[in-house]
Amino acid sequence: MASAGIVWRGDFETGDRSQYSSTQMVSSDRLQVVTSPVAEGKYALKATVRQGDDPINSSGNRNELVYLGREASGSEYYYRWKVMFPADYPSVDTWQLFTQWHHDGCCGSPPVEFYVRGEEIRLSLPGTGEVPWKTKLVRGVWHEFILHAKWHADPKVGFVELWHNQKLVLPKRGAITMYSGQKNYLKLGLYRNDTVKPVGVVYHDGFVQATTLADVLPPVTQPPPPPPVDAGTPPPVDAGSPGEEEPVEVDAGSPEEEEPGEADAGVPPVVEEPEPGPTMPGSSAPPQGMPSEDVLNSEVGCSTGGSSLAAFALLGLLGVMRVRRRRS
Repeated sequence: MASAGIVWRGDFETGDRSQYSSTQMVSSDRLQVVTSPVAEGKYALKATVRQGDDPINSSGNRNELVYLGREASGSEYYYRWKVMFPADYPSVDTWQLFTQWHHDGCCGSPPVEFYVRGEEIRLSLPGTGEVPWKTKLVRGVWHEFILHAKWHADPKVGFVELWHNQKLVLPKRGAITMYSGQKNYLKLGLYRNDTVKPVGVVYHDGFVQATTLADVLPPVTQPPPPPPVDAGTPPPVDAGSPGEEEPVEVDAGSPEEEEPGEADAGVPPVVEEPEPGPTMPGSSAPPQGMPSEDVLNSEVGCSTGGSSLAAFALLGLLGVMRVRRRRS
């Protein structure tokens, strides 16, 4: 989505020259929209000039695009565009303009112009006769320019500011950026001294005009997120074979303890009463399976008269018999 601060685009992404107001060229092959090389998007402009190309019967040779932006006095804009000079670009000790803001009067040098002279790229302000910035001409690479200008005939009001390859190379400074009573418009392509004989080619791409610096800066590409950190594979948990259970040790206790499952702790054992055996009427014999009183007396060392002692002995004997029966 275009920003509200963008005023105009001349980036050739329409695939033709329709973004511009008009052309000054001797033939259509001098200003071609091409797909390679490009600085951004899909298209760029290839401007070619041969000695003798003079489409408007003026000084010098040229093939240029014109955009009638008609910048008024006091207006202020940012402009960004990219230019590439191929490896065989001519090196001559004279001027070869590739971008200019021209006045709408009939004659004279434009108030702001970018050109090559010899092995240098220069910014010139003919209104004050200054060349406030220049750099080495590097061929075969894209040069990005951002010009911040306030258009005015008074150098105390008008100014220029320049970035080259996203580096501020000319801090804001006062300048005569337009001629009194006139407006400015853009010319893009190649315009050079008619003494230059070799064929000259310049590529242009990505031109945009806006009211803020942020709107002309190229989009910032975010770095891809780092790959996830491999924390390692957790060791497998051996759940054992299905149906297997670890053996559980059972404390069988000491030989004197009761066997498990035979008695509930805290519940007294059931005492089974012996069934009475058959007796004869009037007989005083003890029930079958019980020792006689004489036997009991002899085992505990008491006489038959010691009935109380015999009773205690009998109870002890009964307890021993019950224990033996439970362990049988």
